[in-house]
Amino acid sequence: MGLSAAQRKRNVAGAFQVPSTHRHEVCGKSIVLVDDVTGTGATVEAWARVLKRARAARVDVLALARAVDPAAMVL
Repeated sequence: MGLSAAQRKRNVAGAFQVPSTHRHEVCGKSIVLVDDVTGTGATVEAWARVLKRARAARVDVLALARAVDPAAMVL
């Protein structure tokens, strides 16, 4: 909480991996990431990048909600 978008991106950089022993399970597959709440998207972006490097054919993201900045809301 309280991190900027750039800080969140740096925070998750390198946090995820597909072990080499499991790359065959990802290669050529369509993957769906499910996120309960998406804020900056840094986490799903980091996961998608790792999955694409592991040769996933496609990575889609489904989010149940999106966090918004209350200060940016127009009422």
